[in-house]
Parts: sequence; C-alpha cells; structure tokens
Amino acid sequence: MPFSTRHRSSAEPADRRWWALALLAIAEFVVVLDASIVNIALPSIGRGLHFSLASLSWVVNAYVLTFGGVLLLGGRIADLLGRRRIFMAGLGMFSLTSLAGGLAQSEVWLIAARALQGLGAAMLAPAALSLATATFSEGAERNKALSIWGAVAGSGAAAGVLLGGVLTSALGWRAVLFVNVPIGIAAILLTPALIAESRGELGRRSFDLPGAATVTAGLSALVYALVRASTVGWGSAQTIGVLAAAVVLLVSFVVIERRSQAPLVPFTFFRLGSVSAANATMLAAGAAIIGLFYFLSLYLQKVLGYSAITAGISQLPLAVGIILAAGIASPLVARAGTRKLLIAGLALFAGGLVWFAQLPVHASYLADVLGPSLLIALGLGLAFVPITILSVTGVTDREYGLASGLVNTSQQIGGALGLGVLSTLATTRTNHLAAAHHPVNQALTLGFHLGFLGAAGFVVLSIIAATTIGLGHASRDPQVAARPAA
Repeated sequence: MPFSTRHRSSAEPADRRWWALALLAIAEFVVVLDASIVNIALPSIGRGLHFSLASLSWVVNAYVLTFGGVLLLGGRIADLLGRRRIFMAGLGMFSLTSLAGGLAQSEVWLIAARALQGLGAAMLAPAALSLATATFSEGAERNKALSIWGAVAGSGAAAGVLLGGVLTSALGWRAVLFVNVPIGIAAILLTPALIAESRGELGRRSFDLPGAATVTAGLSALVYALVRASTVGWGSAQTIGVLAAAVVLLVSFVVIERRSQAPLVPFTFFRLGSVSAANATMLAAGAAIIGLFYFLSLYLQKVLGYSAITAGISQLPLAVGIILAAGIASPLVARAGTRKLLIAGLALFAGGLVWFAQLPVHASYLADVLGPSLLIALGLGLAFVPITILSVTGVTDREYGLASGLVNTSQQIGGALGLGVLSTLATTRTNHLAAAHHPVNQALTLGFHLGFLGAAGFVVLSIIAATTIGLGHASRDPQVAARPAA
C-alpha cells in the first residue's frame, strides 16, 4: 500500500529528502525550460521547416496550451493514482515526445509533437510539486524547500534561452528537444530510490475529462483567434467565429464544473485567499514572462544580428540573477511578509520591461541590454518564492496535486494567452510600419517595443492581484494571518 511522503519525512534521513527535492526541482526546471528553450531556436526552426513569422509562436503555444489546459486534470490524476507513478509516467511521455519533436520533418509534425510534449509536462509538473510539498512539514522547513524550488523553477525560463543558444549553435535546433531525452531517462531511473509513493485520500475516484477537454479546446481557440487576427483581420468572419467558439467552450467548462460531482476545479477551493491571490498573480505574471523571452530572443537575433549562442550567453546574467535573488528571498519572506516581497519583485520586473521597451535599433549589450536584464532577474527571483509558498499555503494533503496543478496552470495559461495577445500586437505594428516603408529593423524593433510594454501592463495587473493578499478571505489563512502580510 503506497504511503504518504508527508508521514515519512520525519523518520527519513534529511539528506535523502533534499536529494529527492533536487530531483523533483530538476524535473520542474526542464518543464519550465522547455517553454523557452525553443525561443532562441525559432529563427533556425523557421528556416528549416519553412514557418512564417506569425506561425512561429505556435511552436511555443502548442506546448504551453496543452500543458496549461491539462495540468489540473494531471494534478487530480496524481492525487488519485499516486503522485510518484504519474510523475514517472509524465517523464516517460515527455521524453518520448521530445524525441519525436527533434525528428520532425514538417511544421505540422513539430507542432503536434510539442502539443503532446505539453501533455507529458502536465502529468509530471503537478505531481512533482505535490511530492515536494508532502515531503516537508508546513512551516520554516517547507518554506526553505519551496524557496529552492522557486529559485530552480524561476531560472528555467532564462536558462532555456542560454541552453537553447548553445545547443542550436553547436548541434542545430533539433538538439534543444533531444536534450530532454537523457535527462528524462535518468530521472525515471533515480525516482524509485529517492521518492516514496504518495497520494491524496479522496472519496471519489473519477476524472473530469469533459472539463479538461472543454477548457483546453476553449483556450486553444482563444489563442488561435488572437494569433490569426493580425493576418486575417479583427473583424473577419474567421476571427469572430473562432472567438465565439472559444466563449461557448469556456462557458461550457464553467457549467460542467458547477454540475460535476468530481470537478476539475472545485470553485470552493478558491475560498483559500492565499491560493486565489497566488493564482491570479501568477496568471498575469506568466503572460509577461513568456512574452519577455520571446521578444528578447527575436530582438537579439533578428535586429542585433546575434548568433544563437551569443543570444543565449547574453541571457546568462538573467538566469544567474534569478537564482541568486531567489536565494535571498526565503529569509526576506520571514522578515517582510509575502505581500511586500511579492509586490516589490513584480514592480522591479515591470520596470525592467519598460526599460526594454526603449531598446534602440543599434544597441550596445552593456549599455542597453544588461541593465534591464539584471533588474528583471532581481524582480523575478524575489517574486517566484512568495508565489510558490502562497500557492500551497493552507492546502490539505489530499489537495496538493490540485493546488500544484492550479498554480502551474495559471502560469502556462497566462503565458499562452499573453503570448497570443502580445505577439499579435507586435506583429500588427511591425507589419503596419513595414507597409509604410520603414526599414525592416526599425519596424521589428518598434513592434517589440509594443510587446514589452504590453508585458509590463500584464505585470501591473499582477501587482493589483498581489495587493489582495492578507485581505478578506486571505486573512483566515493561518500562515498569512500569523504575521502582517504587508
């Protein structure tokens, strides 16, 4: 009979628990990394498989949409069938579909492989975070563990750009997908030795497949309409029709959830104020994070003419900065409280995005790119830790998978929707300027400016959501109420 890691943690050697955390955090790192690692390879992918500029965003969106759309189902399945079992199954699927993507010979093949890769990620990500949460007792020990988790996961997006540049330059774009295969196999082999099975004690052993299908289809339709609008027009029959279909599907999802006896998202779960605030904050922040790395990668290569490896190396200060900032965030949570630290981090993130929106056509890395990169690194590092802690604060053992799936869903769905909106804004402005005979680099740069400003707008929304922490329902949260949130 599988047993809970929460109950075994006190008797287990401490070093083994931390090794288990390292394995789980690395798996999460790879999942987050895969949303950005292809960004640096996009120009090479576009040339190799003949993608249009507008279609390139689907190499990213196909992954994050299925990832985000199925995460909640993945979290529930992990709670019911066993978190370690689903973690390993997700790793296996993630590895196989990464191999399939690396072997892609056409645009459709690659997008399909990326979508299936997102399904594997949706299985392993919530299982990993719920296993990490169950392994450590609530309080200082768990906060320390989740601070490490936040640092590793938070650096994944920036590290993806760096690793993507190195691999693309040295081995070609296919290597950014092949690299997942040996990592996944090694993690599968190590898991049984380091991690015991864990599951939630739920009364109903059923899955909300209709809910998962409608939310994934609805969000996919919404993003598709946003991405295609810049090409076919906002008032076109295609755009209006697909948007209408998206609304119908998403409304159907809400109806299904309210009527289901085992809903994918129990709306009563949002009565936990800290959970609601964390997810609202992550939704808006996720939109900005993916937009940041998408536009920065294209700017460095298409405007400044950097090679893939140079563009990747240029993101090293950003990746390292996030890790260092997250490392100092844990003691700051205890001193300043989650709300102050979270808002401060998000404010720095927004400032860095506005700074990036001033990038010139002919830029110097030291004068124009490094400064905002470091500012954003500090902001993201400080923000990721309190968001991660809040997302599981006050959650019972049987709902770890749901809570873990929910915060990952918020980040990925926010990223997919945000990228759809921001890439449409940037592409529309670039196309308009190009049609007015502006130089190509100038048209691209001004389009990217609008993308960065839009991302900053999403962070402002994230800050507004973060200000609700410690208010209303959140005040009943034991950990938030234990000290002033502000």
